[in-house]
Amino acid sequence: MSKYNRQKVYEYAKKWAYGRNPKYYNYDPVGGDCTNFVSQCIFAGCEEMNYDKNNGWYYINGNNKSPSWTGVEFLYKFLMSNKGQGPSGIETTIDKLEVGDVIQLNFDGFKFSHSLVVIENGKTVNDTLVATHTFDNFGKKVADYAYYNYRCIHIEF
Repeated sequence: MSKYNRQKVYEYAKKWAYGRNPKYYNYDPVGGDCTNFVSQCIFAGCEEMNYDKNNGWYYINGNNKSPSWTGVEFLYKFLMSNKGQGPSGIETTIDKLEVGDVIQLNFDGFKFSHSLVVIENGKTVNDTLVATHTFDNFGKKVADYAYYNYRCIHIEF
């Protein structure tokens, strides 16, 4: 297993936060591109997918990808339970996050529906900066979102 390259995650996020990599389908018109973008960022740092048809994390094309590649809850479940190839994660607190980790937002008190990748951690929501798609941004503070709750995922790979 190779090491998670957080610098590559940062560089990928910086390059594509306001654009779309033509290698990947843009899911904005069909519900949002945030988790697709976060998965791309994670992949840039780990360079390893998990092709398990039932519980994997992979992207071949817009019609052949795992639910965890583009779905907020599916990505969370994959990262929390993955014991095979590809990245895995643990839920943690914001002060423990590093560049390349993931924050997911809950806007309504019922479900998490937005994924962000950490590009700088200042240890609080007021100082931690993220990048995302759907509401394209690079360098936005977590505190600037109007969320109900958030959860933090540290990528362990």
